[in-house]
Amino acid sequence: MKHIFISKSLFFPEQGILAIGDLHVGYEQSLIESGILVPEMQIKEIIEDLRQIIEKIKNQGFHLKKVVFLGDIKHYFNYEWKERFNFDKILDFLRDFVKDSDIILIKGNHDKFDFSGKKMKNYYFNSGIMFFHGHMSFPQIFDERVKTWVLGHLHPSVILSDKANVKREKYKCFLTGKFKGKEIIIVPSFFGIVEGTPVNEEGYEKEEFSVIPGSEIRNFEVHAIGEDGKIFDFGKVKKLM
Repeated sequence: MKHIFISKSLFFPEQGILAIGDLHVGYEQSLIESGILVPEMQIKEIIEDLRQIIEKIKNQGFHLKKVVFLGDIKHYFNYEWKERFNFDKILDFLRDFVKDSDIILIKGNHDKFDFSGKKMKNYYFNSGIMFFHGHMSFPQIFDERVKTWVLGHLHPSVILSDKANVKREKYKCFLTGKFKGKEIIIVPSFFGIVEGTPVNEEGYEKEEFSVIPGSEIRNFEVHAIGEDGKIFDFGKVKKLM
């Protein structure tokens, strides 16, 4: 078993690595400042989601050794003290399960400040797997030792509809495929307020804001996340367009 999807996270049992997509800590605050009144539940929900995921890892007989955050940990492009305060709560929670040195922070396009006190990385390599955000490329990700890319950034989701196209619902999803000779796994965003960007909407193939062009995404496999956290495979993106 190379990897398993656990709710919104990706786990590699052999390496004991848990990969977490974009958190965007501070997103709720940005909504409030723009006049949209929402309860501040983001951090509480993130920690509870992580608690359940770690419990599932334990119940399946696996051992959690490292946690990798795939970038866009924070939402604001400038410095916001509250983002740092709230992310520290998440780090404090995780330190009960893994050593501080085994919490890896990848730098995303929103992470202009490394307010965590840890040195953020552009990428992290372990056992043939390259973890990075996905908004920009690095020569190291093409090394022949790298067999698999794990990235976030795209906030992938999929729109599913009935035959009459009357009822349409959007779900976060994982995407898997191949690109440049590498196995690719794209992880959904971890924050729950917004489902993400539908990859099966018309025009998505023209998007070029990731190291993987939208035209390539059409050939990727969709693994949608149901309301109960179960994963449902729907075949290739292009079949859902």
